[in-house]
Amino acid sequence: MITTEILYKYYQENSTISTDTRNITPGCIFFALKGDLFNANQFAAQALEKGAAFAVIDEEKYAQNERFLLVEDGLSSLQDLARYHRKQLNIPVIGLTGSNGKTTSKELINAVLSERYNTFATFGNLNNHIGVPLSILSITADVQIAVIEMGANHQKEIELLSTIAQPTHGIITNVGMAHLEGFGGFEGVKKGKAELYAYLKQSNGYTFINRDNPHLLEMSMAAGLNKLIYYGTENGNTIKGELKSSDPFIEVNWTNHEVSSSVKTNLTGSYNFENILAAICIGDFFDMSPEEINAGLSNYQPKNNRSQLTKTEKNTVICDFYNANPSSMAAALKNLSVISAVKKMAILGDMFELGPESHDQHELIVKQANESGLDQIIFIGKDFYAFKDEFDGLYFEKPADAEIFFTENQVHDQLVLLKGSRGMKLESLLKYL
Repeated sequence: MITTEILYKYYQENSTISTDTRNITPGCIFFALKGDLFNANQFAAQALEKGAAFAVIDEEKYAQNERFLLVEDGLSSLQDLARYHRKQLNIPVIGLTGSNGKTTSKELINAVLSERYNTFATFGNLNNHIGVPLSILSITADVQIAVIEMGANHQKEIELLSTIAQPTHGIITNVGMAHLEGFGGFEGVKKGKAELYAYLKQSNGYTFINRDNPHLLEMSMAAGLNKLIYYGTENGNTIKGELKSSDPFIEVNWTNHEVSSSVKTNLTGSYNFENILAAICIGDFFDMSPEEINAGLSNYQPKNNRSQLTKTEKNTVICDFYNANPSSMAAALKNLSVISAVKKMAILGDMFELGPESHDQHELIVKQANESGLDQIIFIGKDFYAFKDEFDGLYFEKPADAEIFFTENQVHDQLVLLKGSRGMKLESLLKYL
């Protein structure tokens, strides 16, 4: 069996890691991982044929020569390799998790810090038990600060990811009604996210906390954290901020006790105010000037269909269909109500992974949508469809049914919110808007 130390020597010579034979690059190391429906050991030889330097496997029968590196378990080996590499990196690593706003916060923090430092940030949403190791193994020697996003849908997951990323600094953006099924309810969400606080307590790391969020204050006190840096809207915080405008783009006034400043961003959604404050707070902590911080924020362009304001030939669309849960859905509807527009429409798709609370949570969103004063509301998905006889709105069981409707009923000159869980694939509707 190949040990982690020996495997690291191979990695130092071949530092690109792949777990997908469709993404093999010359000289990479291929890790053969297993899932419920696949066994990548079967494709190890194919990876080498495509140009991989080595293939890490955990079933001896697939080893053909010395380029097949046999380990006890492929996934554990990948995670251990990442831990070993992390220990060689003497840099700040900011670990980031939360129910909503993780990826946007990560992007904003990276945008700010990269104005002065050579940074690394998690690519896309590679934030799980495979993505975090791959992210850590992508950090090169010239990186000065890393921002690692950590996602979870059940307890003990953040605990595991923290042992891999080994953050020196951390932030929980918020806790909300997300992945309730896996976490076992809202208290389970808090317990799961607080695993980052527990790691930072044990490692004596720094923690950035939104002082306006009572749940985060409660969790930080329970964890007994020492090195706390606060941001929020009240006096007494390291960074104090004020939402100046969010119609449609966010403008923020902020101060760090010494200098007052103002910045206009390209982000829509008042719920992003706290994500912006977090990025300001972290930039300030790392000795960046207000000018550098503001430059990072004002130059950032949202993407990946998160709070992304898109002007089509016919309408203005808030593309926010990367994911959805009750907390983010409620925030998106609230934001829609404060943006100026002659006519407004909401197209909402089902929210996944809510478990026993799914029916009640969907009902709450239907009620909120109906109370928002919108010109038209369209609900898509079987969970929303259950309320078609109780509340106003148009209801479709699946996006394909809505596509037929939009083919026959064109939408013009409206502000449209398009939001739902990733599995609803609401992007299929964008061409009709």
